[in-house]
Amino acid sequence: MNVSEHDHEAVRGLPEPLPAGERLLWQGAPAWRVLAVEALHLRKFALYFVVLLAWRGADALQAGASLPGALWTAAGVLPLALAALALLAGFAWLVARTTVYTVTDRRVVMRIGVVLSVSFNLPYSTIASAALRLRRDGHGDIALALSGRDRIAWLHLWPHARAWQLRRPQPLLRALPQARMVAQTIADALAASAAQASSTVSAAPAAAAPGDHPLPTARPLAA
Repeated sequence: MNVSEHDHEAVRGLPEPLPAGERLLWQGAPAWRVLAVEALHLRKFALYFVVLLAWRGADALQAGASLPGALWTAAGVLPLALAALALLAGFAWLVARTTVYTVTDRRVVMRIGVVLSVSFNLPYSTIASAALRLRRDGHGDIALALSGRDRIAWLHLWPHARAWQLRRPQPLLRALPQARMVAQTIADALAASAAQASSTVSAAPAAAAPGDHPLPTARPLAA
């Protein structure tokens, strides 16, 4: 019998059941083929090996080898190239298999990690904005900018981190099928959370307690 480290989860992708009143809006995972190309640069590595094979063959021809001999020399790199590409594709498949993105009406939860699984709980009060990067095939990435001092180390997030955002890492829901629909779900939940927080503040006494911080603003998703 196969046993997974996630078999103990009360709800798939969540370390414990949803609290009373919290609603599950969406769950999903990256598409591993898109993840391999976009996050692990599979096509770029494949192109690199093609160039390397051609260079070795041309170098052998220039050195006086026959065409079959040059092809044989170039083919010496082929097993290494295929092994490297297979490792990248396999890692992308494992990342997709072990990742669960969860969106509720109160938070976004990212369960990630191939060897060591970890869950990042992101209440909407800690999300300043969300941005959508959409591809022609409908897949896309959703970056979540965290507000205030809330942050997660970039290395802890990778490959679920927005590129080049090292000082203020942004969690990234990567390679999502139907990304536009997921983005709209998050945008609506962010807006509802901000509206509820504003109504709570309006009903509270005017004097703020020491250490209070301004509420984050929910911004529309950028195309």
